[in-house]
Amino acid sequence: MSEYKLVATAAMGLEAIVASEVKDLGYDCQTENGKVYFHGDEEAIARANMWLRVGDRVRIVVGEFKAFTFDELFERTKALPWEDFLPVDAAFPVAGKSVKSKLFSVPDCQAIVKKAIVDRLKMAYKRVGFLDETGPLFKLEVSILKDKVTLTIDSSGHGLHKRGYRLGQGDAPLKETMAAALVKLSKWSPNRPFIDPFCGSGTIAIEAAMIGQNLAPGYNRSFLSEEWPWMTAQVWDRVREEVEDVAKYDLELDIRGYDIDSRVINIAQQNAVEAGFADLITFEQQDVRDLRIEGQNGVLIANPPYGERLGEVEDAEDIAEILGDIMKQHPSWSVYILSSLENYEEMYGKRATKKRKLFNGFIRTDLYQFWGKRA
Repeated sequence: MSEYKLVATAAMGLEAIVASEVKDLGYDCQTENGKVYFHGDEEAIARANMWLRVGDRVRIVVGEFKAFTFDELFERTKALPWEDFLPVDAAFPVAGKSVKSKLFSVPDCQAIVKKAIVDRLKMAYKRVGFLDETGPLFKLEVSILKDKVTLTIDSSGHGLHKRGYRLGQGDAPLKETMAAALVKLSKWSPNRPFIDPFCGSGTIAIEAAMIGQNLAPGYNRSFLSEEWPWMTAQVWDRVREEVEDVAKYDLELDIRGYDIDSRVINIAQQNAVEAGFADLITFEQQDVRDLRIEGQNGVLIANPPYGERLGEVEDAEDIAEILGDIMKQHPSWSVYILSSLENYEEMYGKRATKKRKLFNGFIRTDLYQFWGKRA
């Protein structure tokens, strides 16, 4: 097997969690803004795609270099061993982005990179004329930041948040990767009760169940690199065998999700069925005012309405106050709230043990962490 330089991309603020996941898979890594770099073979590519809960994509880094002119971009791209990655019939569209660089025209950069790779492949495969590009798909990206060019191939296809279980969603769905991040940040363990009182389509609860039973988040989907000739079926078979070997299907969990909207509760139940957790997670229609907490040392994680639109802020503040009053009676429970309300602690009635800045899509939020006192 060959060794590749790989990069797992991550949402801002979640890089440390992705780095921890990469280390748990057995690979040393380095972290930059939005990126976690590591090295590995074909099996590492498959395992990272299968197991990363919080990462967005796994890309292969083909080359990195400085380029200040289009000629430099062309020649240094052409000098890379593209034939090691792309078969002669590969389809390889080139996406691009450029930030604070002399080569600021993204369409021109894409066209030059494409032409350089075509010339390299024609030379390597001794072809004349056009390459037909009727074979497996390789999604390439040229990214230029302050004149440093990075050329990568996407091994994931659909983003890793596409687990395959979400048949429907509510009005403001939380990405599966963000939901998994919230659960991991809470340090929840399967022997503790778990509640999401604003569950929507059930994403946080389903991600918690996956973590609780140690199920790989990619077990129910396919990946673009499965179509590549050098990513053999045997590699993927070994990785899927590992998934089955370590899964704890018989582990019982106490996970509950509530929402005032019966429509999204129905969606959550359907999503749980698709994920294989129909009998494991309890979803019920319920107003937060009626929330009843049972047991001790539990974890409550919620992504309540933010009140982004005019007239809704007061509602969001009322919800925070109601939840704070309820949880005040259950000091052994830890509470984790993702909210854009800057006065959330004031409304909740308690100062957070810790706050963490996160971005839910393009919305700047804080994860308010109210740690319980273990009973």
